[in-house]
Amino acid sequence: MIPRYGTPPETGRRYRRRAGAYAVLWRDGEVLLTHQDQPWPEFQLPGGGIDPGESPVQALHREVYEETGWHIGPARRLGTFRRFTYMPEYDLWAEKLCMIYLARPVRRISAPTEPGHDAVWMAPDTAVQVLGNDGDASFLAGVIRWLR
Repeated sequence: MIPRYGTPPETGRRYRRRAGAYAVLWRDGEVLLTHQDQPWPEFQLPGGGIDPGESPVQALHREVYEETGWHIGPARRLGTFRRFTYMPEYDLWAEKLCMIYLARPVRRISAPTEPGHDAVWMAPDTAVQVLGNDGDASFLAGVIRWLR
């Protein structure tokens, strides 16, 4: 059973499953988040949807680069959660299947290439408090417990 975070699905509403890969990016006692301006300002674990023909790890590397400008080292899968949400940028009610990985940012290549995203380094305990969804916060809190 895959745990669910956030609000339950609305009765009678059709949701499209959207798989994505996201990363807890830990380096030198801090975590690297992305801050997205639209459709509302929000801190998130970097990552996003898996494109057709792409593996979750390929998507993770691509999305982390697009949203932070960083290349990452090998990724270790931590687990998966799901959440039901409206994605206004796609006009889509989605069941997001979120695969979470732990990786180390190894080299900054550029500023984020994804419009409206900023890379933000933050203390882990603060990051847990500001993340925009409970699933991201729960996985980060688990990593904090594990690494301390």
